[in-house]
Amino acid sequence: MSSKTHPRVRVAAVQAAPVFLDLDGTIDKTIELMAQAAGQGVQLIAFPETWVPGYPWWIWLDSPAWGMQYVQRYHDNSLIVGSAEFDRIRDAARKHRIWVSLGYSEKAAGSLYIAQALIDDQGNTLQTRRKLKPTHVERTVFGEGDGSDLSVIETPIGNIGSLSCWEHLQPLSKYAMYSQNEQIHCGAWPSFSLYRGAAYALGAEVNNAASQVYAAEGQCFVIAPCATVSKAMHEMLCTDPGKQQMLLAGGGFARIYGPDGSPLGTNLPEDQEGLVVADIDLGQISLAKAAGDPAGHYSRPDVTRLLFNKTRREPVVLQRQPEREAPAAESTAVQSQGEPVST
Repeated sequence: MSSKTHPRVRVAAVQAAPVFLDLDGTIDKTIELMAQAAGQGVQLIAFPETWVPGYPWWIWLDSPAWGMQYVQRYHDNSLIVGSAEFDRIRDAARKHRIWVSLGYSEKAAGSLYIAQALIDDQGNTLQTRRKLKPTHVERTVFGEGDGSDLSVIETPIGNIGSLSCWEHLQPLSKYAMYSQNEQIHCGAWPSFSLYRGAAYALGAEVNNAASQVYAAEGQCFVIAPCATVSKAMHEMLCTDPGKQQMLLAGGGFARIYGPDGSPLGTNLPEDQEGLVVADIDLGQISLAKAAGDPAGHYSRPDVTRLLFNKTRREPVVLQRQPEREAPAAESTAVQSQGEPVST
């Protein structure tokens, strides 16, 4: 018999479409999904990338000039940390006693960031993080995070970390996460319905494989929520036959993987909204770690090592002005610098 007990947690990955470009409407839907999950005994629910207020698909469909029609609306409906809208989700987490990994477009002053928040079942915000490097044309919308955003949080239900989308294709970022003994990973994705048949790397096969490899490589459980493109979103964005081919409705491929890479839960059809639910036992991690721990016994730091800078990058550093000294002291200070003093 083991002398130690390990957390057993029921988790859920969301597969659904947001109320597109509608902050309040999407938060309403978020709370509904939280209540639905709590009713099924779920303790941790994870939402897709930029779930609030939806992913800016227009950046992939036409010119920047064409996409400007959505810019102000996207800013106005992005989520501000600490706002009344953000607090609605915190209050719902406390009400339903459920942990939440939330993907959202964060508005901070004049900039937007692809962000994730971890909220506990008491409504406390344990972490907010930003995607380190937006992918390709995402850089026309979103700013960058920094090393402080690669953090794993120790919690009563396990060590929880988060990444968004193609951060799962960044080997060094993944290694930084593995090195912090991550046990539950929330990997958020937008939808796999873009350029289908023309860009294989953007499809479900490659990107779900990235989530699955993350699980096996880091020996952790991976919750991989994935949004869908609703018919209403498709009709709004795809205004001509070319756009209708570039972005399809559906695209939901939410998944959950065990620390050996095994798929867990019951998957949904790509156009169906709902939850992929699984019961996980953190005790299984030691079995996977015994075979290979890339940041531990299976590493070779004498050959390759990671330089990991977790310092938060601030655009403005405020310095206090020194207090003004007495005139005599000022004369002495001037003299010490070699300047003549009149008598």
